[in-house]
Amino acid sequence: MKKLVLAAALSAAASTGFAGTLAEPVIEAPVIVEETNNGSSAAAVWVPLVLLAIVAAVIAID
Repeated sequence: MKKLVLAAALSAAASTGFAGTLAEPVIEAPVIVEETNNGSSAAAVWVPLVLLAIVAAVIAID
């Protein structure tokens, strides 16, 4: 009976010894998703360019 208890204690102690490793853990970088507004960016460029062209045309006429 003592040998059975000793064997159970040794096997329990030995199994916890192999639970971890010394290797560095692999940590994956989080995925970052950025939303873009494609519709409004085109209008934001064309409106000032049209206004600039109108102002340049008015100055050129004078």
